[in-house]
Amino acid sequence: MFACGVKYPRCRWILPLLVLFAIIFDIIAIAATSGWVESAAHYSSMWEHCRDMGGDYECKSLMDNGWAQATAALMIIGLIFLIISFFFSIFTFCYGNYGWSPLIAFLLICAAILQFIGLIVYAVNFKQLIYEGRYDFTWAYGFGWGATILAIGCIFLFCCLPKYEEHLNDKKTKYFYTSW
Repeated sequence: MFACGVKYPRCRWILPLLVLFAIIFDIIAIAATSGWVESAAHYSSMWEHCRDMGGDYECKSLMDNGWAQATAALMIIGLIFLIISFFFSIFTFCYGNYGWSPLIAFLLICAAILQFIGLIVYAVNFKQLIYEGRYDFTWAYGFGWGATILAIGCIFLFCCLPKYEEHLNDKKTKYFYTSW
């Protein structure tokens, strides 16, 4: 079923589209200023931490902390790997050269690992260093995880794609036994 789904022109764009959604989710997570974490008196994005001071918010940059710089770097480098893999996947499906699929899968593995580490580093260090008490991770942090999960799903699909390359290119299968 997978081979037949990718074979048809209108369905073969599903994999680059999934990578594009991962890029969009990652951009939303990185650019979100409303916060990755919030509570009654605080909110914190990937870039800054703000505290409610009686209706007025006092914000300070998180980029003074090494862990926040590492999180930003890991997320941005992961986004770059996603963008490169998207362009390679467009090239792969435009020209039918499915030999590029392992390279795309490798780039997606790099992106997923970097983003996974960045999201974990942020959560652990935020909990330890910034704010103690009850807080919730917001939709923006969830978009970061969504991009990572989409990248992981695409890894498996791009790893399986070379196995079906001859079916996708309509190559005739040679059989050892013929009935006539």
